[in-house]
Amino acid sequence: MLQEMNMLQNDNIVKPTHAIKLFTGRANPKLVEEIANYLGTTVGPMIIKNFSDGEIYVKVQESVRGDDVFVVQPLCNPVNDNLMELLIIIDAFKRASAKTITAVIPYYGYARQDRKASGREAITAKLVADLITTAGANRVLAMDLHTGQIQGFFNILVDHIYSNPVMIKYLKDKNFKQEDLVAVSPDAGGVERTRHLAKQLDCPLAIIDKRREAHNVAKVGHVIGNVQGKTAIIFDDIIDTAGTITEGAKLLKREGAAKIYICAAHAVFSGPAIQRLEEAPVEEVIVSNTIPLKQQNLPPKIKQLSIAPLLGEAIARIHDDESVSSLFED
Repeated sequence: MLQEMNMLQNDNIVKPTHAIKLFTGRANPKLVEEIANYLGTTVGPMIIKNFSDGEIYVKVQESVRGDDVFVVQPLCNPVNDNLMELLIIIDAFKRASAKTITAVIPYYGYARQDRKASGREAITAKLVADLITTAGANRVLAMDLHTGQIQGFFNILVDHIYSNPVMIKYLKDKNFKQEDLVAVSPDAGGVERTRHLAKQLDCPLAIIDKRREAHNVAKVGHVIGNVQGKTAIIFDDIIDTAGTITEGAKLLKREGAAKIYICAAHAVFSGPAIQRLEEAPVEEVIVSNTIPLKQQNLPPKIKQLSIAPLLGEAIARIHDDESVSSLFED
């Protein structure tokens, strides 16, 4: 026994190192393959299937004991199925004795209900945060949350990253004339985000006055700022039915904008969104691949950019205990 104790205390014993373990649900497997390629690894094997009544079954097919596990799952359509699948996957890893479980959520569903706008409403952004924490996640890596305060809904660590570097690089590569550019916020709530992007593009800021009249119904009023003869770039976080943002584009056109581009992190594209965008007076609609799109159904003006390298770098830095925020320092 004494000899065994001396062996355990030997400083020359090499401790095992644990590589990144990357896993995914069924929401966006193509994105996760791209992240794995960036990290030089593979997506871990799992069985995910549905019972005949719709219940989800998950089984991890390799040991993750003592490992840092990253589970990538955007909460996109079908949002309820993808959310429940994420919770069950996290629970499976918790019971498999993973050292840490990071829920990588490129698109955080239910985020738009982040406060009580009127009486007797649920705050689903907080509810989802509680569910993810209770399931067993130790950390969340989210991209372009609808509002920054959602980070405070979690009682676990949250790293909030942005698709800005990918969008800005794409726009700069177009070599617009600097004096012709104007960054446009689609509403008052997006001013802070748009101001930051305007600073990166070194251009002025304009705001569309938008007023919400009912659930999922908004009306654009007028433009605050000069867009006459300008190349206007509308920055938003989510395009859902595309009603408001296309009406905003029409308003900019009436106000004399020469060309209009739309940039958004999350292409929800529900209902008539794609048709509206195709008919809108815009040159291009630039979105990320946080949510999968069927490429064969997209009109040419919709351009989808990959944020896999950005997410991959953030995952690597979390695993190596390095700064994530430095990715976005000017």
